[in-house]
Amino acid sequence: MIAPMRFDSITISRQGAVAEIRLSRPAQGNPVDAAFLAELDAAASMLHDDDAVSVVMLSATGDVFSAGAPSGSPAWQREAALPFRCLELMAQPVIALIEGAAAGAGLELALACDIRIADETATFAMPGVAAGTPPAGGGTQRLPRLIGHAHAAEMILLGEPVDAAAALACGLVNRVAPRGEARAVAERLARTMASRGPLALRYAKEAINCGLDMPLDQALRYETDLTVILQTTGDRAEGVKAFLEKRPPRFKGR
Repeated sequence: MIAPMRFDSITISRQGAVAEIRLSRPAQGNPVDAAFLAELDAAASMLHDDDAVSVVMLSATGDVFSAGAPSGSPAWQREAALPFRCLELMAQPVIALIEGAAAGAGLELALACDIRIADETATFAMPGVAAGTPPAGGGTQRLPRLIGHAHAAEMILLGEPVDAAAALACGLVNRVAPRGEARAVAERLARTMASRGPLALRYAKEAINCGLDMPLDQALRYETDLTVILQTTGDRAEGVKAFLEKRPPRFKGR
């Protein structure tokens, strides 16, 4: 169960097994600053430990997803040893809903999510180098891993924004929705994902993220180990029983 906590830069809500972290300072462009990083870490830790939450959405209030770090505040990234790593380390899959601009640290925030859904009006940019500041929130590492060296180098070194269509073409986002429909698409995807076995979701995310840093043989063994562990759970037995009885499974996360 989500414990009551007071946040200033974000809000947290939940419907069923889907929780949502929403950036909530639209008048300032939903900035990424020290206060936001501290609250994001606290929220991620809280949701990570909530067995009732299977999927997390990350969204923003207003017309801008996040304009990034405030101008003249280079110290924001020093407030966290590994900015946004908390999203990758969450047990649950995280879906970013991107409406409007995701720039600089705002884009780096979205890169730490597992899936990105964009409105067709969304834009994506890494403008730091053009302003004399290289990315400092993981952009030089996560972006090449996601879209490849050539596309990432162009975005980072030139600093020019790309639109949603180009982001989809290079793999920066998973889906692009017509104007005003991105939230419905993201929520539908989150509900579908949440209907899956919660333990299987968590193990699958762990296998994907951990395996990327392993040699292939080691990653394959890690995947097998997680699968063996899952076979011993009640959810696995329920999945088999539901299939044989031709009914939806009733997973309990155990």
